[in-house]
Amino acid sequence: MAFSTGGRINTNIGANQAYGALNTISRELGVHQLRLATGKRINSAADDASGYVISKKMEGRIRSMSAALDNVGDAQSVYGVAEGAYQTIADILTTIKEKQTRAANGAMGGDEKDAIAAEINSLMSEINDISNQTKFNGTALLSASFSTSFQVGDGTSDTLSVSFASVGATGLLGVAAGSVTSANISSLTVDTGLTTVNTEIGKIGANVNRLQTKEANLTTAITNTEAAKSRIMDADVAKEQIMTSKLSILQQTSTAQLAQANSSPQAFLSLFR
Repeated sequence: MAFSTGGRINTNIGANQAYGALNTISRELGVHQLRLATGKRINSAADDASGYVISKKMEGRIRSMSAALDNVGDAQSVYGVAEGAYQTIADILTTIKEKQTRAANGAMGGDEKDAIAAEINSLMSEINDISNQTKFNGTALLSASFSTSFQVGDGTSDTLSVSFASVGATGLLGVAAGSVTSANISSLTVDTGLTTVNTEIGKIGANVNRLQTKEANLTTAITNTEAAKSRIMDADVAKEQIMTSKLSILQQTSTAQLAQANSSPQAFLSLFR
């Protein structure tokens, strides 16, 4: 560092040095003040190039996992809609089973059996209505074989396949709705239909449990990645405040020294008196 005795006033070395120190301190003070204002340690790539790149990569992963978490929620909703329909159909099939058993009573006459057949036909029509009306975002889930997949992780291969068996009165009971008569009530395949529906409900339960596990894992992963990103990107407010206070004092002392350095050549004017 250059020093001057002060006798050469054409170049005020002391003032230049004080001015340079003031600029450096003011620039550094501005950095710490910006960190306090934004809460971020890295506000541009120049602050920490490698940290900026790493944090942006983490941010991309966090956003991807957040989208996957939304997908998990949608998949759970799809399963919930399908499960509700299957359970209602299972209840109807149980009622039909009860009617079928009742019709096997030899003490019943033809009119009573016809009434039971008419009631079963009505219940079967309701099964068809439920199958046709069970939709999610306009897509039928049970009236035709439904199959799709949801991305439930940040990797493209992290997918979960979702499918449902088509259920209709004919497929479940072996007879079309409206075709049941007192003569063929006993031939209805109610037990087979119940087995089919209950199997689908069991599959839904198992897959919903998987989705709940994935949901918990994604939530934990997002939290941990956010914490890692925070250690890189976020400012330590207490530390930044300490630095700001120190630099504010140095800025004041540098300003005072600059003023003093600018006025020191005035002392040599006395030589001309």
